[in-house]
Amino acid sequence: MILVANRIYVAPAHREAFERLFATRARLVDRMPGFIANQVLRPLAPGDPYVVQTLWATRADFTSWATSEEFTAGHARTATLPPDAFTAPTTLEIHEVFQQTNWPSTEPADATNA
Repeated sequence: MILVANRIYVAPAHREAFERLFATRARLVDRMPGFIANQVLRPLAPGDPYVVQTLWATRADFTSWATSEEFTAGHARTATLPPDAFTAPTTLEIHEVFQQTNWPSTEPADATNA
């Protein structure tokens, strides 16, 4: 398996619009061969990037997605954000998974018990 991490630096004034794009995403990647999972991580520290992680069965599966018409269609709405929405270039990292521990099922934390 491989994990692809895309680090996206979003200006504070555009965070809500950026998150809305993910909340209403086309979900085209979900149907791609070899796709396993997707996570979008919100930064907690000012200036840190969002991290979009996708898990793939193989690197070839990811490459097929990244060069597909579905990829182009799935990312087209990002262009609707103004250029100043992004404060730094996006960086892409690809890692091979050599060890994994399964996450337990969790329910959202109850704020009254925190």
